[in-house]
Amino acid sequence: MTNSRRAFLGQVASGIGSLAAVPRNVLGANERIRFGIIGFGDRGQQITQEAIECPGSECVAVADIYTGQLEAAKSRIPGVKTYLDHRLMLEDHAIDAVLIATPQHLHCEHFVDSIEAGKHIYQEKTMAFTVDHAKRMRAAYLPVKGKQTVQIGHQGCSSGQVTDALDFLRDGKLGRITAIDAMMYRNTPHGKPQWSRPVYPAMNPENILWKQFLGEAPEVAFDANRYRNWRFFWDYSGGNVYENMCHQTAFWYKVLDLEIPSAVTMRGGIYLWKDGREVPDTMNVAMEQREEILFSWVSGFGNASPGVTEQVLGTDGTIFKGQQIRYAPEPVNRPGAPGITGQTLSSPRAHMQNFFDCVRSGKETNCPFGLGFRVSIASRMAVDSYRLQRTLRWDSQKEEIIG
Repeated sequence: MTNSRRAFLGQVASGIGSLAAVPRNVLGANERIRFGIIGFGDRGQQITQEAIECPGSECVAVADIYTGQLEAAKSRIPGVKTYLDHRLMLEDHAIDAVLIATPQHLHCEHFVDSIEAGKHIYQEKTMAFTVDHAKRMRAAYLPVKGKQTVQIGHQGCSSGQVTDALDFLRDGKLGRITAIDAMMYRNTPHGKPQWSRPVYPAMNPENILWKQFLGEAPEVAFDANRYRNWRFFWDYSGGNVYENMCHQTAFWYKVLDLEIPSAVTMRGGIYLWKDGREVPDTMNVAMEQREEILFSWVSGFGNASPGVTEQVLGTDGTIFKGQQIRYAPEPVNRPGAPGITGQTLSSPRAHMQNFFDCVRSGKETNCPFGLGFRVSIASRMAVDSYRLQRTLRWDSQKEEIIG
């Protein structure tokens, strides 16, 4: 298909057909799944490769608003069709599934369009950018639930550590859980800010559909840095809350079946990278769960020593999660009880494979829509708390953030 702005505009002028499509029935166990992807940046290319490596799948289409990404797709995927407008790609009834890996503020638009086109969806995290987006996505999804498969891209939900954690929780081995302490720290060499990516001359208004990038975000003049380093800006990004806290939250929300927090407080700041970014590089989030558990998450980009870890603290034992997951008893309440180390293995592409398996079987995915919804709201509460500098609460009746 086209890879130039002029040809694209000609296509639009000729009209875009209806996106409505009748969802296909559950595919046969051996039937090939043809998929397209919306957003072929770094993350999009990674999950496309994961999907291609799953048996019985085929990447047939790529949609991206930057011509450079479409050229990259053509060079990497023989015979792939490319589109500057994702809606044109969605008109292809031969496409069974869509992977969405666009900036966070565009997730709602691309998800709703893909649902209405009758596609199964693998939606990268964080699922929804705002509460309104989450509700709109839900309104589109609920009528087709059970007919169209949705997997949210919290890959840890398909890891063997989920099985191990659930085993540790059996028979009251943890007792009463009152806290979850999680951290996520990383570092980069001097002069190489976290997330910073180079801007190339080809990233210009002739090659990027700027209005499509902005979506519902405030209108601003073309800015190649905002396009390339969108993670720096609140208009398009939830910062590290949406990049990494969401993953650690999703794992334990799944394992412990936790609800949206009743209150969230976030503090921090831009203490390290004074490069024009708006999102903090050092932060602390406290989520007061309705289950009477305090979920704390701390993160920073200036030191990697603490790494990525979580501890679930119960009166009778602790779960330690990092590269490995293990259970340790509390001697005061379980004297002589043995410790346990998790042994369940999983493939690096287990989450994507689970998506395709569920497309074929019609079963619920390891990270279904409802889990993605809850994590999205918790993440939004944290970001809004930071920006407003006060504790925010969740009104579960009105489904609104208040405070």
